Amino acid sequence: MSDTITLRGLRAYGHHGVYEFERANGQTFVIDVVLEVDLAPAAGSDDVGDTVHYGELADALVAIVTGEAVNLLETLAARLADACLADARVHHATVTVHKPQAPIPHPFEDVSVTIRRGRT
Repeated sequence: MSDTITLRGLRAYGHHGVYEFERANGQTFVIDVVLEVDLAPAAGSDDVGDTVHYGELADALVAIVTGEAVNLLETLAARLADACLADARVHHATVTVHKPQAPIPHPFEDVSVTIRRGRT
């Protein structure tokens, strides 16, 4: 599959983390997703109903980040990938979760987890 829909830099405030202060205080998470989708039907029809509506996808992803807290970025990324794959037109989803305020006691630019999930 060579067609993709990409959503980068989606920001949402969540309470995820291993440490109690992360769960209590929360922080901003940044989400990137790349969906592998056959875009030919949408290109032919010019109808949003024939593609993944990225506005609705963004709403679903933000609801997950702002929802139930988890300990690990890996768990959060898996939940986000499951939401992407809820649309049967998505063949594969690559999800990156960035945690720019991770509790690391050294200067750093970013920490992230990336997973790729697909249909079996």
